[in-house]
Amino acid sequence: MMRRSIRVTWKATCMATWLATCAVALMAFPAQAPAAEPAPEAKAAAAPLRIGMIGLDTSHCLEFTKLLHAETPDPRLAGCRVVAVYPKGSPDIESSVSRVPDYTAKIREMGVEVIDDLPAMLARVDAVLLETNDGRPHLAQARAVIEAGKPLFIDKPVAGSLADAIAIYRLAKARGVPVFSSSALRFGAATQAVRSGSIGEVTGCDAWSPCEVEPTHPDLFWYGIHGCELLFTAMGPGVKTVTRTTTADFEFVTGVWADGRIGTFRGIRRGAGGFGGRAFGTKGTAALGGFEGYAPLVVEIVTFFRTGKPPVDPAETLDLYAFMEAADESRRQGGVPVDVAEVKARAEQSADERR
Repeated sequence: MMRRSIRVTWKATCMATWLATCAVALMAFPAQAPAAEPAPEAKAAAAPLRIGMIGLDTSHCLEFTKLLHAETPDPRLAGCRVVAVYPKGSPDIESSVSRVPDYTAKIREMGVEVIDDLPAMLARVDAVLLETNDGRPHLAQARAVIEAGKPLFIDKPVAGSLADAIAIYRLAKARGVPVFSSSALRFGAATQAVRSGSIGEVTGCDAWSPCEVEPTHPDLFWYGIHGCELLFTAMGPGVKTVTRTTTADFEFVTGVWADGRIGTFRGIRRGAGGFGGRAFGTKGTAALGGFEGYAPLVVEIVTFFRTGKPPVDPAETLDLYAFMEAADESRRQGGVPVDVAEVKARAEQSADERR
């Protein structure tokens, strides 16, 4: 009996010692809280995004795809790939049509499927880059994307006329589909700093860029859009009158805003030029940046695709295109000031007929 009691006591002592040792060990390793659930925006950024593309007649097709398919992409682009492209674009602009065969071969080498049927392409993607260099087919192409309910980025020009641009944005609003358009020049660091108030309230701006023209489009839509986008990034919407002076090699367009501010665009077809400008503000002046590559724009596009929130207000984009179309009207009238509201009113009436 004594032996059994000793054995029970010994076992109890061993058990107590073991439990005490475990307790000490556990105290050395504090319990960890469960891993936090990723924020909704983090989940969205990590989710795969299948991007479709329309048009293979601009170098942007290849440059955007390179950024999205990079081995080590910007983290903000992670999970995004161009998976399918509808190659057809301009029917008759030689500089566009001639690029398609070469760009088609190169885009295939990047692993992108080329599909000759637009509805079939749209069925395979989550969002669309409308890259056709020619703005005239954009309304029909955008209509197909919007009716399919896909978020849409439209590369410059947004359309071949102000009326078509208005029709695109009206359709997008009616269907609840997010759309935005911009030149890459808008998102340069120096330009965005001015937009964010680095020089206080912007009181004026002079911008410039190359300005080759294409007879099928309003003169500034084809390439002058880049400098005009710089101008409007600094000034914002609200232009009231536009006056244009033109020669064989140069354009000079003056806009007067409703609050009395003045902004100008210089279009250059001869001599040194580049992309740039200078903004004037209540706290100083600042240069508007030149071309900084496509990465800032592509980041904005992907963020837009994921959030559905355009980084540029449609009203500002339409004001920009009204400025450029009013410049053509001023030229037709011999360089007199043109009322932008009248230009918009005529375009809106034409847009009504395009429904």
